[in-house]
Amino acid sequence: MKVSKGMSETQPPKRSLRSFGAVVAGFFAIVILSTLTDMVLHATGVFRPLGQQMSDALFLVALAYRIVFGVAGCYITARLAPGRPMWHALVLGVIGLVVSIAGAVVMWEAGPAWYSLAVIAISMPCAWVGGRLGGMQRGAPADA
Repeated sequence: MKVSKGMSETQPPKRSLRSFGAVVAGFFAIVILSTLTDMVLHATGVFRPLGQQMSDALFLVALAYRIVFGVAGCYITARLAPGRPMWHALVLGVIGLVVSIAGAVVMWEAGPAWYSLAVIAISMPCAWVGGRLGGMQRGAPADA
């Protein structure tokens, strides 16, 4: 089967689809895990009912599990990526950064400013750690 010149200069469609799928899978893992954990903690009374201010300690708990879930989601992305696991994890980190900034703008008055800023600040470090762990599992070089 002859490959056209245009096809050989870009990623094959199947590989691009796998790249997209890897990033989407990691993103949805983070969103679903964070949302479910929030819901469980609200339902069990650990977190106050929606609309009521929580203590800084509880926001710290929320930040802690968001770090774990951010690393896990980026790890998933790196493991599923067809190549360059770190690059894929960092793409997810940039998406997380944009979503976190948007969330901070929309929810600025809903919680302490430090929490919104911390969620923004953890996006890229979580992506790097998740990408590094996922790349190590695949046996990829550190900068791949």
